[in-house]
Amino acid sequence: MSTLLSARNLGKSFPANTLFEDVAIHVESGDRIGLIGPNGAGKTTLMKILTGLEEPDEGEITRRRGLKMAYLKQDDLFPDDATPMSAVLASLEPGEDDRVDMDTQAAIALSKLGFEHLDRAVATLSGGWRKRLSLACALAQDPDVLLLDEPTNHLDLEGVLWLEQFVQQSAMAMLFVTHDRMFLENTANRIIELSPAYPGGTFKAEGDYSEFLRRKDAFLEAQATAQSALANKVRRDTAWLRQGIQGRQTRNKTQVTAAADRREELKQTRTRNEAPTKTTSIDFQATQRKTKKLLAMHSVGKAMGGKQLFDSLDLVLTPGQRIGLVGVNGAGKTTLLRLMNGELEPDTGTIKQAPELRIVTFSQHRGTLVATQTLQEALCPVGDMVDYRGKQVHVTGWARRFLFEADQLATVVSNLSGGEQARVLIANLMLEPADVLLLDEPTNDLDIPSLEVLEQALLEFPGALVLITHDRFMLERIATEYIGLDDSGGVRSFQTHQQWVTARRKAAKAAKQEAGKARTKTKQAKQGSAERKLNWNERKEYDSMEKAILEAESEVDRLEAEVADPTLAEDHVRSKRTYESLSNAQKQVKDLYARWVVLDAIAKGQSED
Repeated sequence: MSTLLSARNLGKSFPANTLFEDVAIHVESGDRIGLIGPNGAGKTTLMKILTGLEEPDEGEITRRRGLKMAYLKQDDLFPDDATPMSAVLASLEPGEDDRVDMDTQAAIALSKLGFEHLDRAVATLSGGWRKRLSLACALAQDPDVLLLDEPTNHLDLEGVLWLEQFVQQSAMAMLFVTHDRMFLENTANRIIELSPAYPGGTFKAEGDYSEFLRRKDAFLEAQATAQSALANKVRRDTAWLRQGIQGRQTRNKTQVTAAADRREELKQTRTRNEAPTKTTSIDFQATQRKTKKLLAMHSVGKAMGGKQLFDSLDLVLTPGQRIGLVGVNGAGKTTLLRLMNGELEPDTGTIKQAPELRIVTFSQHRGTLVATQTLQEALCPVGDMVDYRGKQVHVTGWARRFLFEADQLATVVSNLSGGEQARVLIANLMLEPADVLLLDEPTNDLDIPSLEVLEQALLEFPGALVLITHDRFMLERIATEYIGLDDSGGVRSFQTHQQWVTARRKAAKAAKQEAGKARTKTKQAKQGSAERKLNWNERKEYDSMEKAILEAESEVDRLEAEVADPTLAEDHVRSKRTYESLSNAQKQVKDLYARWVVLDAIAKGQSED
C-alpha cells in the first residue's frame, strides 16, 4: 500500500483550550480508519486540518502529489430549491476533468448511489437519501481520500446498513469520525483514538473495534503498572534528595536532573491515566414501586397525517423490562412513546397506567431546553442547589458530574455542543424519580465513554424502559425484547435485533419483486392497449369513470369521519364493521384509479415504458 498522506507533530489550541498536540497520523491506500475520542478532543478539527480547511498551530503535513480529498460535514445541507443534479454540479469546479463533462460526471456519481430521478426536489428526500446525495457530491470529485464526519447521525437502520456496505465495497481510502461502535466494528480496518490518555495524544490499533478494545485495555493496564513503578522510583528519589549534609555533598548534577525528569514523567503518566476516568456520572432514580403491571396497551391504533402507523398493538410494561423500539424513520416510534406518556391519545384501543405512575421522557428534539438560559439555569432553575436522592448538591458539583467546569455555568445553552446539550438533558432526567423511562435517541452526539456510562445506568435501572436508538451496539446490550414497526401499519415482536433485520430484508426483497411484477404488468397492459381502441362498453365505462371515482372518494371521506368519532371505540361490533367498510372503500378507489389508467392509455393510444 502506498502512503497518501502523512502528518507529524500536529497541534491545535484555542485561547482557553488545547485540543491536541504532538499528533501523528498517516493514511495509506485502502485504509478505512475510524477516528474516535471524547467530545472536545478535536476530531472534527483534525479532519479539517488534514483536508486543508484549517491550519494547525504546529506540525507538518505531507500529501502525495495531486492527491484529491473530499470532506463530508456532519449535516447534509442543500439549498431549498436544489435537486440531486444541481447539488452535485454545485460541488464540482469547471475544468476539474477535461475528459468528461460535468453533467456526465454528476449523472455517473448519482447513478452509482441509486438515484433515478435526478430532478426531484432535495427537500422531499429522507435523511438516508440526503446522505447518499452528500456522498454523490464527494464521489463526483473522484477523491483519493474521503473524510466523513459522523456519517451515521440521524440515519435509520436501513440507511446505516447501506452506508456500511458502501464503505466496505469502496476502493478509496476513508477516514471517518463516528461514535457508532457497530459501524466501527463492521467497517474499520484501523482505529485511532484521539485522547489525552495517551502519549502523543493518540492510540492506534490495526483491526476492528473489538481488537482495538483489547489492545487499548492492555495498554492502559501497562501504563497503570508503569505509573506504580515510576511512583516508587520518585519516592526513593525524594528520600535521597532529603538526605542530610553528607548526602548533598555526594550528589551529582546528573542524578538530580534524572530525579526531576522522573517526577515530570510521573506527573504526565498520572494525568494520562486519569483522563479515561473523566466521564459523565449517570444514575437514574427509580421509585422502587412494587406494582407488577406499570402500563398496559390494548388494541391500540394510531394514524398521523393520513398514514396508519400501527393498529391492534398490545403491550404490557413491567419492572425490569427493557424494550428496543425499531423501525425506519417515520414509522411511528416517537408517536408510540408520546402515546405511552399521555401526550397523545390513541385513535383506537385503550392505554391504562398504574396509579400515580411516574414516567420520565428523553426527547430527541430537546424541546425542554431553553436556548437563552445559561447552563446554570438549565441545570438548576432555582437557587444554586439541586435535590438529588433527597440530598442537596451544589450546582457546581452537579455540573462537574457531567463534565462541566465552573467557568462554563454562565454559558448560554444555545452555545453548547450537541453532546453537552444531551448531557444537560440526562442531568435533568436524573433528578426525577421514575417507574418508566422513555428514551428517544438519547445517544445522539454522545461520545463513546458517555455511551458506556449511559448503558451501565440503564442496565441498573429497576423500572421499565423503552428505548429508541440507531446505536445497534447499545440496543443489543440493553434490550431484552424488540418491537418492530414495519412502516405499513404492522407491528411485530422480536427476541433479537438480528431477527428484526432479517425480517426487514425479507420484506424489502418481497416488495422489490412485487414492484417488478407490477411494472411488467403495467408495461404489458400499455403495450396491448396501444394496439387497439376503446370498444363501446369501454368507452361508456371510461366516460363515467370520473363520476365513479368521485363517489368512491366521498364514501371514503364519510367512513374516515365515522372512524374519527370517539364513541366508535365503545362499540366493538360497529367499530369492526366500520373499519372493514373503510378498507373496502379505499380498495375500490385504488382499483378505479388503476382501471382509469388502463382505459386512458387505450383512449390516447399510449404505450410508455
